Amino acid sequence: MFRIDKDDNSIKPLKARSFSELGFKERQHLQEWIAKYPSCLGEDLLIIQKEFAGFSDTQERLDLLALDKKGRLVIIENKLDDTGKDVTWQAMKYASYCASLKTESICGIYQDHLTKTGQPGTASELIADFLEVADLSEVTLNRGVSQRIMLIAANFRKEVTSTVLWLMNFKLQVQCFKVTPWSMGDDLFLNVEQIIPVKDTQDFVIGLADKAQDEVQTSSAEAARNTIRREFWGEVIRVMQTKSRLYDNISAGVANWIGAGSGMRGVGFNFAAAGKYGRAEIYIDRGEQAENKYVFDQLLAQREALEAAFGGPLVWERLDHRRACRIKCETEADMFEREDWPRMIEFMTDAMVRIEKAFRDPLQKLNADVRSRTFEPEAGGDGS
Repeated sequence: MFRIDKDDNSIKPLKARSFSELGFKERQHLQEWIAKYPSCLGEDLLIIQKEFAGFSDTQERLDLLALDKKGRLVIIENKLDDTGKDVTWQAMKYASYCASLKTESICGIYQDHLTKTGQPGTASELIADFLEVADLSEVTLNRGVSQRIMLIAANFRKEVTSTVLWLMNFKLQVQCFKVTPWSMGDDLFLNVEQIIPVKDTQDFVIGLADKAQDEVQTSSAEAARNTIRREFWGEVIRVMQTKSRLYDNISAGVANWIGAGSGMRGVGFNFAAAGKYGRAEIYIDRGEQAENKYVFDQLLAQREALEAAFGGPLVWERLDHRRACRIKCETEADMFEREDWPRMIEFMTDAMVRIEKAFRDPLQKLNADVRSRTFEPEAGGDGS
C-alpha cells in the first residue's frame, strides 16, 4: 500500500504492521472498531449485541451479533494476527445456537444492548427503521437457515480458507475479511479487504444462495397468508361501505394496511392489521419529517376537543425516531384467525367512522395552514 504525494508526483510505501506489535487487542480495539463502524465490512449492518452469551448450557460468547438489511442474523468473529485452526467450527456453533432465535428474542437482545450502551430508542422501532418497513410485525427476522458468518483476521490459515470454500458449496454464507494495519510515521491506517468470496464474484455467489433461500421462503404458507389478507380487507371494505362512503373506491390488497384519503396530501384514514392487532388510524407521511411533526403537533394541541368528538381516548404516536406519525385506535386481535373477524372488523370500522367525523374539518383547516408554510429539515430520524 502506498501514499500518493501530489507535490512530488510520487508514491511512498506504507509499512505493514501487526496488531500485536502495535499493542492492539482483539476485544478492546478490533471488535470496537467494527462495532462503531460496521459498514467497513462492505454493507449496512445493525450491531445488536457485543460479547453475546445468551446460549443455553454453554458459557461461550460470540464477538458481535448483527442484522443485515434482509433481517438475517450475522455472526461476526474477530481474530487478531491469526485466525487459529478452529475459527470456522467456532463460528458454525454460534450460528447454530442463533438459528432458533425469534423476532421477540432478537428485539430483547438488541434492547439489552441499547440499555448497556446508553443508546435511546425502542429496539423494535429501530430495527423496523433499519429494515425500512412500516411495522416489524410484518417481518420475520432470522427466517429459516439464513444465518450468515463473517470471519475477520489479519491472516487466514489454509485449513480455514479451505473449509470456508467447501461450506459455500452448500449455500452457507461465509465471508472472510483480511484486516491489515499500516503505518507511515505516527499515522496508522487500517485496510479491510474481503478475500472470500472475492469481491468481484460476491454478487454471483450470494445470488445463488439468495435464490435458494427465496424459493424456500416463497412457500404455500405465505401464499395462504396473502389470500387471507385479501379476504379480510374485502370484508372490512364491505362492512365499511354500510357505514360510510370513505372506502367506496378502495380495493382489497395483500399488504398489512389499506388507506383512504383525508383531503390533505400525505394524511390518510388507514386501517392496519396483523397477527396481534387491528386498528383504525390517521397516518401522517407527507414525505418530510419536519412537516409531518408539525401536522401532528397541531392536531395534538387540539387533543381534548378531538377526543371528545371521537368519543374516547386515542393513542398519539409522534414517532420521533421515524419520519411518519400516527394517531390510532387499536384492539388486540389476529387477522389470521377468522373467528376474530366479526369483533375485529366491527371495532375497526366503528373507530374509523368516528375518526373521520372528528378529524375531517380540523384537517381541512390545517391543510391551508401547512400549504402556506416552509419547513426546515429536522436532524435525524429520516426513516418512514
